[in-house]
Amino acid sequence: MKTRQAVTRQAERLYVRKPVCTPREAAARARRTRFLQVALAVGVPVALLLLWQMAAASGWIDRRLFPAPTTIARTAWDLIAAGELWTDVLATLRRVVLGFAIGGLVGFLAGAVTGLSRLARSALEPMLSALYVVPKLALLPVFITIAGLGEPPVIVMVSWTVFFYIWIYTMEAFTQIPEGYREAARSLNVGRRAMFRHVLLPAALPHLFVAMRVAISVAILVIVAAEFVVGTTGLGYVIFDSRRLFMNDRMYVGIVTVALLGVILATMITWIGRRLTPWAEQGRPRV
Repeated sequence: MKTRQAVTRQAERLYVRKPVCTPREAAARARRTRFLQVALAVGVPVALLLLWQMAAASGWIDRRLFPAPTTIARTAWDLIAAGELWTDVLATLRRVVLGFAIGGLVGFLAGAVTGLSRLARSALEPMLSALYVVPKLALLPVFITIAGLGEPPVIVMVSWTVFFYIWIYTMEAFTQIPEGYREAARSLNVGRRAMFRHVLLPAALPHLFVAMRVAISVAILVIVAAEFVVGTTGLGYVIFDSRRLFMNDRMYVGIVTVALLGVILATMITWIGRRLTPWAEQGRPRV
């Protein structure tokens, strides 16, 4: 009898698991983790800026080449107060948004067609894949020849760049949709249009927003280079023209503004994506 009771108690110790922590303790742990993440996200850049400031003030680095953060901040304030920086920011933003909209729309249509049709994929994917590997800046002279000088070739190059990222992600998103989704819809006698709207598009939409995040970042990189080559306004022109005139504080203002613009646009796309695809929160793809 005692042996049986001892075996029973041992079995209970082996198979009955007590909760690691209470819900309150789990919530407190989550808050501490979140606080640590925010502290690191803010603290690391601040520490680097303080180190940069100390190095410039102590003469460890050449302040003519690497102005102190306080000097860059004063220059940025002067440019904002004079209204010069806003003009260049709006010029760059207009080109990026317009090129992103055109390239994104065409890329989505091409991705949907090639992702849903094997024949279209066989016909278009080899050619588009070959064009994708061509450096985008190498095509800028072609765009200038076709569209002329000024805004059009810059917008065309941004659209061209965005197109390929949206096309690839969209095509892969549609091709990777589980066949069970389609079979479940067919069992309910769902038509093609309704299946695309209510089954295929919602399944691919989270991947599309990931593509948009990647594409907007690459569009910022491309617009800076394009404005350097053919632009007379915009942040890219500010950066390279300031470097040519040895106005390095102004150059760093342009670099920081480009970085902030990219972060803001990517954050907006992420926010919109999370609001429009709440069903994909658990399995959301990340970049």
